[in-house]
Amino acid sequence: MENMEIPKGSLISFMSNKVKAQGGLNLAQGIPAFEPPAELLDILKNIATDNVHQYAPGRGNQMLLQQLSQHYKLGADHFLVVNGATEAISLVFTYLKSKETGPFTVLAFNPVYESYLNLSGIFQLPFMGVDLEADQSIDFEKLAKTLHDHSVKLVIIASPGNPLGKIWSKEEVDKMVELSGKMGFYLIFDAVYAELYFGEPPYYPIEKAHLRVFYINAFSKLLSVTGWRIGYLMAPPATIDAVADIHDYTGLSSPSVLQQAIAFYLDRYNYGKEYVEQLRDKLKGNYNQMVTELTLLGFKIHQAQGGYFIWAELPASQPDGFAFAIDLYEKQKVAVIPGIHFSSGAVRFIRINIARHPYEISMAISRIKKFIAES
Repeated sequence: MENMEIPKGSLISFMSNKVKAQGGLNLAQGIPAFEPPAELLDILKNIATDNVHQYAPGRGNQMLLQQLSQHYKLGADHFLVVNGATEAISLVFTYLKSKETGPFTVLAFNPVYESYLNLSGIFQLPFMGVDLEADQSIDFEKLAKTLHDHSVKLVIIASPGNPLGKIWSKEEVDKMVELSGKMGFYLIFDAVYAELYFGEPPYYPIEKAHLRVFYINAFSKLLSVTGWRIGYLMAPPATIDAVADIHDYTGLSSPSVLQQAIAFYLDRYNYGKEYVEQLRDKLKGNYNQMVTELTLLGFKIHQAQGGYFIWAELPASQPDGFAFAIDLYEKQKVAVIPGIHFSSGAVRFIRINIARHPYEISMAISRIKKFIAES
């Protein structure tokens, strides 16, 4: 790479589009290489001629809402089905922006997923990315001061996170909920990787509806259907009522036939338990293989506890994550994401998507080895 400027916009789209246009291994965008459950696809085929091709109810397919209600042991009136997790987050921003007056800062924890920062910009809200401690813990005394001093009204937590893969402990989650009640800020729990953990499952405060807590999830990663865009928001019924009124004029409803297919699948196949267990095993195997090989090459891996990604600090011979990503693609056709996309301080980091077939992981390792050797 010769003095290439960092492009504006999403580096995830930038790197992924290179693969789509020129070929190669896409370890950049969080797209799974795994097929959706065969049973789900069969259901989709079988209902193609059913009367499910018009608008779905604005709140969501009734059978799907019942599946969510049974799974989370909360009333169906706690849920709103939307067009993916990103729309759910956008709806929360819209709702809070209309509800709150005065200073309003959004906070998340570095490295930060791109939507949190960029949605804050779209809604003209100040954004703060706060560093975790070296051991990925949270200094709550320091955090409370930051929340107060910067008029933070919304905190976003992903567990497991993207790109870091940290799972928040029950103690950490409960402390954040406690702080939310005391200090008057809102919490979004972004749970799209909730079932894709490597050891113990993450904890979420969903045993009861907290007035200042929003829980967001989707079927995109759970069932390897990222193109279907079926997500959902969980919150107290009165809040869901208010957000649903906004949804009526923005997303209106998510695809009716896809909601129906997912509802039937969840009902007939134990909420996808067998498929998700197999998916977990694949991800964990890919993660362990990639971490082992990268560590031997001099990368420093920041331990993930779940999710799709490896957050890796480059070997000492590689000082710049953006230059590394560009050169790796140009020379070996392996696409990864520079760390600066997630944190301005992550100059020497890259994010690697491991939700690929094992042969792709092995091929990527081989190409990275060759690239490092020739650098």
